[in-house]
Parts: sequence; structure tokens; C-alpha cells
Amino acid sequence: MQRLGGQLRLVAGQHGAIVIGWDMTAALAMAAALGIPPLAVAELLPPIEAVMVRKLNEETRSVISASF
Repeated sequence: MQRLGGQLRLVAGQHGAIVIGWDMTAALAMAAALGIPPLAVAELLPPIEAVMVRKLNEETRSVISASF
């Protein structure tokens, strides 16, 4: 998961960027290069991604709230 840190999908929001997920094409390519079966990635990555998106966006909101 740490290797996907630079593969985030973002959209511009009113108070900065909002994380919407990982670039799954890049995630699958990276997994293939590491010898991880695509089925395992397809099963395991989405629930992990959901938690990551929620936490990163919570942290972003906290930082924005603290700065106002």
C-alpha cells in the first residue's frame, strides 16, 4: 500500500484537493511487477482504498479547520 502513495486520484475542492482513490491501473501494474496475482489485488485493494480515502480526507478537513 505504501508504494501506491504517489498514485492518488484527486479532485479540486473548494478548500483544496479531495482524495477519491488510487489509480487502479497503476496499482494492478505494480502488483503484476511484484508478482502479486491480479485476483488478490482486485479483492483486497478496494476495502483498503476506502479506509485510506476516508482517513486522508478526514486529516485534510482537520488541517483546513485548524487553519481558519
